[in-house]
Parts: sequence; C-alpha cells; structure tokens
Amino acid sequence: MQFNPQEISALAQAESAAPRMNMYAAIHKALRAFMADTLTGLGRVDTDDDLDLSQACDRVLALMDFCRSHLQHENEFVHTAMERRAPGSAGAVAREHEEHEQAIAALAAGAARLQDCPRDRRARVAHVLYQQLALFVAHNFQHMHLEETAHNAVLWAHYSDAELAEVEGALVASIPPVEMMVVLRWMLPCMAPAERAMMLDGMRREAPPQAFEAALSVARPHLSQAEWGKLARALNLAP
Repeated sequence: MQFNPQEISALAQAESAAPRMNMYAAIHKALRAFMADTLTGLGRVDTDDDLDLSQACDRVLALMDFCRSHLQHENEFVHTAMERRAPGSAGAVAREHEEHEQAIAALAAGAARLQDCPRDRRARVAHVLYQQLALFVAHNFQHMHLEETAHNAVLWAHYSDAELAEVEGALVASIPPVEMMVVLRWMLPCMAPAERAMMLDGMRREAPPQAFEAALSVARPHLSQAEWGKLARALNLAP
C-alpha cells in the first residue's frame, strides 16, 4: 500500500456523514498506541542494562501476541461477516493478514534473539530489530486505515448498526479475561473522554461488577488527573 496525500483531504468529507457503528475505531486506537509505545521504547533501550533490554524485548513479544490475536479476531468475525454478504470483499486484507503473520513470527524471533545476544552485539541487533519493527508499524498504520475506510464501507452497506453490534459482541465475548485486560489497558487511555465513559458505563450495566472494577483499575494509572476527574464525573463515581 502506497501513501496517497489525497486521502487526507478526502477524509474531510466524512465530517458531515451520519455516524455509524464502527468496530475498528477503539481497537485500532489501542493498536496504534501499543505499537508506537513499543517502537519508541525499543529505540531508546539501554543495551548495556540487562533489565532494560529484557523489558524492551518482552514488550515486543507482548505486542506480537496482541497483534496475532487481533488478526485472528478480525479473520474469524469481521471477515466472515463481510464475506457472508459481499463475497470477495475481505480478500485483499486477508492476504495482508497472512503477510502480517509471517512478519509477527519474524519479529518475535528477533526479540528472542536479542534477549540471548552477546553483550558486544546487542546494540547492532537491537537497531536492526528497531528498523524491522518500524516497517511493521508503518505498514500496519496504513493497513488499519484501509480497514477503517474500505472495510467499513462494505459493512455499512450490508449490515445495520444493530447487526454490527451483534458481530462485535460475539467477538468481544470470545476474548479471554486476561487478554481483555491487555486490550483495555491500551484502549481506554487512548479513547476520547466521551468514548471512554460510554464504554465503561456499558460495562457497568452489562458485565459483572468485578469486571467493571478491573477495567477501572487497569485504566486509572494511565489517565491524567484531569482525565480521571472527567471519567469519575461522567460515571458518578465516589471520590
């Protein structure tokens, strides 16, 4: 996929469009944040510090697990829904997903090699891994834009918002609790205040109380005092 400056201007047309159910918006905010944080962390890693190096490698491995799971969720739920009513509409991105799976395996192997790398080679190996991860992130940013535009266009043309909510609900229900905490850690802090409050209010109404409390606890350390204050007021939380 090549960068097209005209797409930036074209997005302005979406400002006047009526909002639709967007399954990609929140999870892609989480992915962009996790990718950017991991990339910058790897770029500044101190290769002479064993703990710092180990933590940077672990973050890369965690990101790869996150990305791998995300691909599986999209393939199983979103692509299946698209192909059911618009055969062939998910083909191009499905092929990119196959390429991403190969890249994920290569990056995970690279992080494992860096963890076991002799000290005198660490800096060079870390820089190569950083370059590889940067390319992966760059392509994924473009890939996510394609999904948010072309794929959403297909979904909106063939499904009602209520039907899309059912697809998303089935996808979310398939995520194990431990994985969901990772998702919420990156998703909630990166949402706009109104989006964050709406998601958590929905959890409070529909999920067990302990799930709502867990979501709050995983988000709070990553919110500013002002952000937490807005959330507390929106949800009528006790001080």
